[in-house]
Amino acid sequence: MALFKRDGGKPKYGKLTKAQRAITFYAEDGGSWPHYEPIVSELLGRHGRELAYLTSSESDPLLSDAPAGMHVFNIGEGAKRGFTFQTMEAGVVVATVPQLGTKLLPKSRLTDSLGTEHLYIHHSMASTHMIYEPDGFDFYEAILCVGPFMVAETRRREELHGLPAKELIEHGYGRLDTIIERRAALTAEQRAPNDPPLIVVAPSWGPHCLFESCGDAVIEALLATGAAVIARPHPMTRKHTPAAIDRLAERFASDPNFSLEENVASQDSLQRADLMVSDWSGAALEFAFGTERPVLFIDVPRKVNNPGYEELGIEPFEASVREQIGKVVAPDSPEQIAAAVAELVGDRERWIDSIRAVREANIYNVGSSGAVAAEVIAEKADRYLQRGAS
Repeated sequence: MALFKRDGGKPKYGKLTKAQRAITFYAEDGGSWPHYEPIVSELLGRHGRELAYLTSSESDPLLSDAPAGMHVFNIGEGAKRGFTFQTMEAGVVVATVPQLGTKLLPKSRLTDSLGTEHLYIHHSMASTHMIYEPDGFDFYEAILCVGPFMVAETRRREELHGLPAKELIEHGYGRLDTIIERRAALTAEQRAPNDPPLIVVAPSWGPHCLFESCGDAVIEALLATGAAVIARPHPMTRKHTPAAIDRLAERFASDPNFSLEENVASQDSLQRADLMVSDWSGAALEFAFGTERPVLFIDVPRKVNNPGYEELGIEPFEASVREQIGKVVAPDSPEQIAAAVAELVGDRERWIDSIRAVREANIYNVGSSGAVAAEVIAEKADRYLQRGAS
C-alpha cells in the first residue's frame, strides 16, 4: 500500500490534523534517522507529541518500523517532493537538507501566513562554510548548532552578506550522544584476544575524496599491516560514483581481512574499531569524540563546496582539530600509513585526554542534546497551535 496517497486531490499528509503536522520532520535519505532519533524519542515520550515524518527514501527504516505516534509518508523526489513542500501546512519543519528555501527545494507558499518555522539539524560536526554550498543555511529561520564554532561562522556570514539574524540554538549532536551511550553499554571487547587490530575506513564523498581518488592504494597499505579493514563508504558514494565501491569490493574480495559495510546507520563496527581512517568526513569527528579513539587522516585535497569559504576568516573546525585527535599522512606513502597505524593502534590510550578536551570545548550539551532540541521544537509547535484551528 502506498504511503503517500491522494484523497480528493489533496495529499494524505495534508489530511492530518493540525496537531499531527505541527511538527514535521523531513528525511532526504535513510541516513537522517540517527540524527532525528534522540529528538523524536523525547518528543514522543516526555512531550507526548504526535509527529509527521516525510521521507524521500524508499529504504528509510521508518517506512516499515516507525514508533507509535509518528505518521510516515514517502514523498519521493523531484516534482512530487516539490509539490509537497510548496503546499505544506506545518508549524515547524525540521530538516537536515541544506538549501531549503532555494529553487532546489522551495518553502511552502503558506509559510508566511501560517508562521511556519524551518529548523536545520546538522548531520555533521564539520563547519558550515567549507563543505557546504554558500547559501546552504541562509533561508532557515533557526539552526540547531553543534558548537560555538558554528555560531561564529553563521553570524560572520550574516554580517558579511547582510542576512537577517537567525535563531541559533545551542544544541549539540544527537548521533554523538547515541555513540557514547552505546559505547558505555558495550564495555566488553567483541573480538577474540588474538584477532588483528580493526580499522574502519570511513571517508567523505566526492571526486577528490579517499575512495574516489586513492582508495585501492590506501586499503592495500592498511591490509599490509595485518589489520582487519572495513570499508564504510558514504551513502552518496554509492549514489554518485558506485564504481569506486564496486572496484574495491572486486579487488579485495579474496582477502579475508577485508569487508565492505554500506549500512552506515549501524554502529557495531565503529564501537569495535581500534582506529578510523578518513579524509574530510564528519564521520571522523563522530568516531573520535564518540569512542575517544584516534583517527588517521589521509591528506587528500580539502572538500570545498564553497570556494569563498576563506572570506569568513575562520579556519574550519574539521581542519583545525585534526592533529589534536589523530595524525595526518600523505595518500601516496604506504610507509607513513603503516608507521601511523602502528603508533595510533599501539598507544591509543594516550589520545583520550586530548580528544576529551577538544570535545568539551567545542560540542554543546554532550549527552543531552535530544532533550534540548525537543524542548525548542515543542515550544515552536505550541506557538503554531495557539494561532487558531486550521
